Amino acid sequence: MNALPLLSWLPWLRFAWLNTLRNRRRSLVTVTIAALGTAAILIASGFAQSTYRGLAESSARTTGHLVIAHAAQFDGDEDVPLQHGLSGADALTRQLLADPQVRQVLPRVEFSGLISNGDKSTVMTAVGIAPDAEFAVKGPFLTVKSGRVLAGQERDTVMLGAGLARSLKADAGSALTLLVSTTAGALNARDVLVAGVITTGIAEIDQRLVYTDVATAQSLLVTDKVSSLGVFLDRMDATLPARDRLQPALGTLAVRTWEEQAPFYRSVRALYNRIFGALGLIIGVIVVFVVTNAMAMAVIERTREIGTLRALGTLPGQLVRSLALEGLVLGGAGGLLGALIAVAVSVGLLLFPVQMPPPPGRTVGYPLVIDLHPSLCAATLLGMLALVMLASALVARKTVRRPVVEALAHV
Repeated sequence: MNALPLLSWLPWLRFAWLNTLRNRRRSLVTVTIAALGTAAILIASGFAQSTYRGLAESSARTTGHLVIAHAAQFDGDEDVPLQHGLSGADALTRQLLADPQVRQVLPRVEFSGLISNGDKSTVMTAVGIAPDAEFAVKGPFLTVKSGRVLAGQERDTVMLGAGLARSLKADAGSALTLLVSTTAGALNARDVLVAGVITTGIAEIDQRLVYTDVATAQSLLVTDKVSSLGVFLDRMDATLPARDRLQPALGTLAVRTWEEQAPFYRSVRALYNRIFGALGLIIGVIVVFVVTNAMAMAVIERTREIGTLRALGTLPGQLVRSLALEGLVLGGAGGLLGALIAVAVSVGLLLFPVQMPPPPGRTVGYPLVIDLHPSLCAATLLGMLALVMLASALVARKTVRRPVVEALAHV
């Protein structure tokens, strides 16, 4: 790469820097506004990114990065439980585990019915799971409020959502009865023991949630089918390539991504994109107006100076470039200072955690974290520089094209 064109800009850049020092108070105000605007954009964007990341990880750990089932299981209604369930889940699991990026394949048996403590019966939404592997992948996204989690070889035990346990006055060790409709349409009941009480952080789910093991669920429903298989990959960004790779080998089975199965994530992302997009636009407009005002005042004060430079042979394009570089210096200084402020806030939140209140529909809060990815910082800085340079050039364009005599006579 030829460095000569870049070096030719250095005198102009130095000239622009010296010009910004001619009115230091005005330059300081402009840099401060640009810094605060950049910091606000970065902090808001970082907060949104951390929220997206947390929700995405929670959704993927709940359903799996990919969910495999018959298409009717996703979109159709069932006349009886597991009408559209998967047969031969063990063979399909072995086939999926042969993929090098698949780390775990977990069956799920979803059904509903009644749960009773003898005095009171209420509706439940139950899920049969492989306990050991399921709770291992859920990690911090499942909170045990009392008792313990299910063990792999346990039968006829359940875990209850906190709201359901409170409704039934049940706790670890309580005896309950599950009443469901089998796959043949008959009624079946089973006595179970409560192993523990959990919370997902979502009040509506906790009001109905029952976890049991797959064998107990299949025995209760009198079937060997499962509702779906959750496929867990080695990393999040492998989801779409894995779907495209696995789908052709699965014939008529449908493969959905975690995002397609996560309406809450999509709603939050759409809402935050609009809120923070509008916020960023407003901040950008404020910064542009401040820089435009500062540059307009500088250009008006230097109209006679500009006329003198024109009389000495300086071209209008060179003057516009010089004034645009002044905007670059002010915006660059403000942008870098704003990025440093945002980094300081991000690190400060790691050292001194701040807990956010529970969002609507949830019962637990979450830590306030600012994700500052280098690409986000670079994009924000480049955007800020482009805006202030464009604003400076537009302000200077009219003045430098005035006739030399008129510019020299300016008072």
